[in-house]
Amino acid sequence: MQLLIEKELKSDDKILKPDFKSKTGREFLAFYLQTKFKQILAYDKRCETPFFKEVNPTFITRFTRRLINNPSRRLLIGISGESASGKSTICKEIKNTIEQFAMPVSVLSTDNYFNDISALIKQYGSFDNLRDNGYDIDSPDSFQLDLLKNDLELLAEGRDIKAPRYVPNGTGVSIPRSLDVRSDKIIVVEGIATMYKDVKDVFDVKIYIETESDIRRERIIKRAIAERNQDEVNAFKHWEYLLRAGDKYVKPCRQYADFVLDGNSDLHYLDQILEYIYAFTNNFQ
Repeated sequence: MQLLIEKELKSDDKILKPDFKSKTGREFLAFYLQTKFKQILAYDKRCETPFFKEVNPTFITRFTRRLINNPSRRLLIGISGESASGKSTICKEIKNTIEQFAMPVSVLSTDNYFNDISALIKQYGSFDNLRDNGYDIDSPDSFQLDLLKNDLELLAEGRDIKAPRYVPNGTGVSIPRSLDVRSDKIIVVEGIATMYKDVKDVFDVKIYIETESDIRRERIIKRAIAERNQDEVNAFKHWEYLLRAGDKYVKPCRQYADFVLDGNSDLHYLDQILEYIYAFTNNFQ
């Protein structure tokens, strides 16, 4: 990928920057992007460990059509996948890399849209007891999906929001209108709820991260003990719950993804892909 970047930057055969305010200019950009995206995918296929495990064949056409018809809309990227697949890590990497290009980007986690279950946790004594008595934390019904979709639509229109904040300390408390989220040019949203029900329809790019179960289990056990103060028995109980919930709620969302990405991929390679996209979208004469 570094060779593609260098070739792009050193090339003397540059095209005149089109007028993106005109539909003709945006149509040219769409054709240009289609060519470059296909180049990225062709390069990735030749890699020993491809980053793109699957690509929706309709994505490029749909995405470029949206750029032509609605250029003022913010770019919303949704990142989903099973627990500990690497959603947050990839989301942070995308944000950090984009910010290096001096482009405005906002990040939002759908975990903040969990329902307030503090009363239920008090009733059952702990989150683990509540889960063991059948509460399904990863179910779509456990999220404020209507509020999430409405907030995302406001962000897409260029309006800042105040999102709720779910406190991840085992109390189940959700604080309404607590997080300030700017409607920046690029908005990255991560969490399993990004592809639940019609929330998924708001996103311009839908990404599903896929990682082997053994790796996810190790991450989850460490996280449960270090961050939630669970003992090892409860940590493994939670892992068993997440396996069942993943099969029931998260894996079916894979079919809606524009890209299925390998969660084990080298983040430096992701940085190079983003750098190449930035290079060819800003390297006009």
